[in-house]
Amino acid sequence: MDLPNPKVTVLMPAFNAGKYIREAIKSVLEQSFTDFEFLIINDGSTDDTEKIVRSFNDPRIILISQENLGVSSALNTGLAHARANYIARFDADDVCLPNRLKIQYDFITSFPEYTIIGSAVDYIDADGHYIFTHHPEGHLNEEIQQLKYTICPFIHSSVFYKKDAVVKNGGYNEHAYTYEDHFLWVNILKNEKACNLSQALIKVRLNPESITIDEKWRTRKFRSIKYSTLKNKMITEAEGNELYQIGGKQYSAKIKHGAYYALCGKKFLLNNYQPEKARLNIVRAISLHPLRLDNYLIYTVSYFPERFITWLHNISQGKF
Repeated sequence: MDLPNPKVTVLMPAFNAGKYIREAIKSVLEQSFTDFEFLIINDGSTDDTEKIVRSFNDPRIILISQENLGVSSALNTGLAHARANYIARFDADDVCLPNRLKIQYDFITSFPEYTIIGSAVDYIDADGHYIFTHHPEGHLNEEIQQLKYTICPFIHSSVFYKKDAVVKNGGYNEHAYTYEDHFLWVNILKNEKACNLSQALIKVRLNPESITIDEKWRTRKFRSIKYSTLKNKMITEAEGNELYQIGGKQYSAKIKHGAYYALCGKKFLLNNYQPEKARLNIVRAISLHPLRLDNYLIYTVSYFPERFITWLHNISQGKF
């Protein structure tokens, strides 16, 4: 099937995603909406990612391989090659629900004043087990526009947007290490209309292989640079280099596994109250990082009733 002018480009960067990418690709190819090209940017993978992609015999798949330059570079490469006016972002470890593309395409073509359409998402663990459903902080455009700059308004792999709006803004900033999407939104939302659909349209996989780790596990310096650049809507090359250096030191299996188990534990307490599963994950996090006192606190709190835990969380977030 030749698609010289596809209506949608599904844009998916991939780096050493062999463990999950087969399921991700299948979930896109099985969409009820079929008029799309599937642009996969292999960002210098050293595992079997490329081999798995090439095992699919579907003309909608377009594979571009580049040296490992990072997710922002891979996304910019994808934007440069995308033929459609609409981009559906997706990650190589996530899963698209069957009507994802149809729902977002129908919405944005019915309401062309919108530029960015996100959605709620179902979070799953590394093995694909459901953890909780995440609803973004804002759904209506008015709610999104009023969010503090510290809050990312979208789950990146759920967004569906007009390509021109992102390209005119210069694409993804390659200095904004691990928050290239958040940096993009603070720079374009002031001029664009957006919303989040309340229906979950994808499954987002929490997994220790991901480059993104729980914010609490980042250093104070990393968080300081991140939020100052988001506030100022500007980032320098020097700041980007410092972020990469800090992040590189944290890019170890031990840290990433510890952050993964700690995050799963917190979500099983706050978002889907299952204290036994929470404790199982927190114990794993403690075994990897026995000097992190916050894990012991979470483990202790897990024995309290759900109502008390919710109240305690709201107090800590300043919601009362």
